[in-house]
Amino acid sequence: MSIVIKHEILESIKNGELKFTPALDRLQFRPHAVDLRLGNTFRIPKRTFKVSRNSEGRTAVPLDHMAVNNGHFAVYDEIDLKPGQYFDILPGEWVMGFTMEKVHLKSNTLMGVLYPRSSVNRRGLAVDLTGIVDTGYNGRLMIPIHNTTGMQVIRVYPGERICQLVFERLEQPVREGYQGRYIDKKKKIAGTYIPETESREIELIRSGDIKKIKKEFKVVA
Repeated sequence: MSIVIKHEILESIKNGELKFTPALDRLQFRPHAVDLRLGNTFRIPKRTFKVSRNSEGRTAVPLDHMAVNNGHFAVYDEIDLKPGQYFDILPGEWVMGFTMEKVHLKSNTLMGVLYPRSSVNRRGLAVDLTGIVDTGYNGRLMIPIHNTTGMQVIRVYPGERICQLVFERLEQPVREGYQGRYIDKKKKIAGTYIPETESREIELIRSGDIKKIKKEFKVVA
């Protein structure tokens, strides 16, 4: 694999291999990466359920990524900011943000790797998001953000450059594109959440039967 540099990124956008919505501005281009801007949507993990007549009392909420409700994470409260509003992250708080841009990797020889920006880390925010953006992915990218300070509230603004996306060119085209949890498997459109709790894999994980996973999903050459 090889890192895609600026003029190659621009060429990939021009020939349709790569698409950003909204389009990138010139401040976002780096010599061998692009900066992505913070979007308006944030998700805050719920800490407890409210006490009700039918409950046993104040109950802690486990941060279970398999729990979904109407296509959304059931253990998060979602906040959508209006233009001009900001978001204060409390000391020690962990939240989920999203990129402003939708990213579409149309080429079957192009993948991405997501990295934090050092200037963001120096503010006391840990943007621990090193991960793969698969070939064929189409949608916004989630950004876990953690205020690592003990006493300081850190303010972020939608539109600020929050992370970097580095592209790599594969030596051979992949046969299958993005097949993760954010693809509509009927329409083959990435960006739509598919609850993992409906999958056979998660059923077996919850039961602790890993051996059965290996047996049922054995690789066939």
